[in-house]
Amino acid sequence: MNVLHGAHLIEADGSVSGAPLFVRAFAVPAARGALESATLAVTAEGLVEPAIDGVVVGDAVLSPGWTAYHSRLRVIEHDVTSRLVPGSQHELTLLAGNGWYCGRLGWMGARGVYGDRPRVAARLTMRFADGSVVDLVTDDAWRAVASCVLADDLYDGEDLDLTRERGAEHPVIASALETGRLVGAHGPAIVRHESVAPATVTATPTGALFDFGQNLVGWLRLRVRGPRGHRLVLTHAEVLDGAELARRPLRSARAEDTVILSGGGDEIEPTLTFHGFRYAHIEGWAEVTGSVEAVVVGSDLPRTGTFACSDADLTRFHRNVVWSLRGNTVGIPTDCPQRDERLGWTGDIAVFAPTACFLFEMTGFLRDWLADLRAEQHANDGRVPYVVPDALPGWAVIPGEEPESVAIWSDAAVWVPWAVWEASGDRAVLAESYPSMCAHLDRVRSRLSARGVWEGDFQFGDWLDPTAPPDNPIQAVSDPGVIATEALHRSILLTARAAAVLGLSEEAEAWRAEAARLRRAFEDAYLDADCRILSDAPAVYALGIVSGILEGPALQAAGDRLAELVRAAGHRVIAGFAGAPYLCEALTRTGHLDDAYALLLGREEPSWLSPLARGATTVWERWDSLRADGTVNPGEMTSFNHYALGAVADWMHRTVAGISPAAPGYDRVRIDPRPGGGLTWARGSIVTRHGLVAVQWHKDAAGRVSVTYCAPDEVEVELGPAATAAERVDAAEFADTLARDAALA
Repeated sequence: MNVLHGAHLIEADGSVSGAPLFVRAFAVPAARGALESATLAVTAEGLVEPAIDGVVVGDAVLSPGWTAYHSRLRVIEHDVTSRLVPGSQHELTLLAGNGWYCGRLGWMGARGVYGDRPRVAARLTMRFADGSVVDLVTDDAWRAVASCVLADDLYDGEDLDLTRERGAEHPVIASALETGRLVGAHGPAIVRHESVAPATVTATPTGALFDFGQNLVGWLRLRVRGPRGHRLVLTHAEVLDGAELARRPLRSARAEDTVILSGGGDEIEPTLTFHGFRYAHIEGWAEVTGSVEAVVVGSDLPRTGTFACSDADLTRFHRNVVWSLRGNTVGIPTDCPQRDERLGWTGDIAVFAPTACFLFEMTGFLRDWLADLRAEQHANDGRVPYVVPDALPGWAVIPGEEPESVAIWSDAAVWVPWAVWEASGDRAVLAESYPSMCAHLDRVRSRLSARGVWEGDFQFGDWLDPTAPPDNPIQAVSDPGVIATEALHRSILLTARAAAVLGLSEEAEAWRAEAARLRRAFEDAYLDADCRILSDAPAVYALGIVSGILEGPALQAAGDRLAELVRAAGHRVIAGFAGAPYLCEALTRTGHLDDAYALLLGREEPSWLSPLARGATTVWERWDSLRADGTVNPGEMTSFNHYALGAVADWMHRTVAGISPAAPGYDRVRIDPRPGGGLTWARGSIVTRHGLVAVQWHKDAAGRVSVTYCAPDEVEVELGPAATAAERVDAAEFADTLARDAALA
């Protein structure tokens, strides 16, 4: 990109403590005629908050976000024409934060994974009526001064001293900007979404405890007045341990902001950090007057999908799925937003992408992340890292081993672009990702055993199987080789389909032949004479069914055995990340719809709905992150905001509401609700590239089902058995109810 032509990366030397503020005074010429346009382009290794004359530019926060910095550095452009006046003096400032570049990353104490100090670059381009152009770029003419930010870190929080004066100016260190890694902002910016007032405020011996009634991601906004020099300490947590904040699940993340007041009316937002929390304690609150609200922060993703039904708990669960997605899309798709992790774990989004792409417009967001995946994969010889961007370079779960491809996590290279393609119909995502898909498969094929299956390598397997002990989440009942081979088969089939979409017929046929070979090897290695799969666990049957690796009698036998296991477990969820997303779909495909509903609507732990009785407002990492007795699960990993186990919402959209794409991008739509589970009504909707598709069904006391739906005129609609007599209505008839459904989340 040349929008930063002539700009240098600038950084502060060691004489400036805290977050440096880079400053440059300039004049807008008056003799060149009217100022027709002014564009400010900025980037940073770290975070940058630009301002003109002390007023922040744009709505973006935590900008420019996190990318694979060695290959991609995002440039953000702002129209600042209205902020400049010809003939006037102005000041451009750039506040630099550590962010992901040089702050803490991961749970192993790493800091400065990419660099030691934040660096920023900017170019202000002013175009005048006489045709002339004036540029202002970052170079050694800029100066660095101390800001009011004493310290900042995404995990630990931000320390502010509002009594701090700007102080002396210091020279900057200017370095050449490598333009080859500059990329545009193809994904949405991170923004403030909304503010949430506290539901309750409780006085404590040292201050006040605020409950916002919703586990969310962002920070606190304070409007306060107190004595000059008075210190407030803002501490965050997702749940309570008795009457105290439960801080252990945060592990080493301090998640604490401090503020030293100016003595006047202070409006405070710590914008160089973020926290995952429902509760916040403010020490020193009794000595001030003012207000507190939580600011919800995340990528600017337009809402597209809604769901509601007659079971209030299931509707609440769906709301929790939405909130977990919102909280784990702060620039990239993350596992969790609160503890000393917050990384782009590939397995979570691999299973969750179809749900995400129904609920929100994810195309730009995920295409941008997939560009980072491809960059990291290229740097790792075809291996897709555990996390993207790769903040754990060279790390392996088993000490002493080299990191290697792992099923489901590495399969994100295939599963995520396919989900985007199905939802958006954007062929470009497959064209961009197809070489990455092939590189992943080539890497894994080189790892197959002499039996032709994927075994012997480390695998996360059915991660967080509820039967595993809290301190050993990898100890699942499902055989990891079975899970890996099933996942690989799904990736090969999807890659064959991608090749066909792209017109690569010979490659498509070659991949189909490879899938057939793998299927035969799977049958030889893992199926017994009665079509039982090795380890005989729900996850191996569920993933086996949806992966396409089972055919003929083995397919139905797997569905029947899965139903037996589910019934034997009392319709509780005995599966983890690999199996749980697909249990209901596998049961439905093999004729066990009643069992699928009983599983979905179960209240006994482990189940999707059991956390609701314990106050869950997001999806949890573990089925029992908070135990029935009110104690926090003793496992080291205990997040209360993890969307992966919410992936079952894809089945809710397709089967309960009955909306699915019959062709990519919803060029054709299938309306096929499958009522069950005692539900008396359900509805769902999605805003597609063609317009609104919505469905609502009701079951009367006699068991008769009536269905109404709307779809754009140009969209062909396929009707399932329950919808053959459905009434097609105008979209306006859905407007009020869908608005209420969307407002629930």
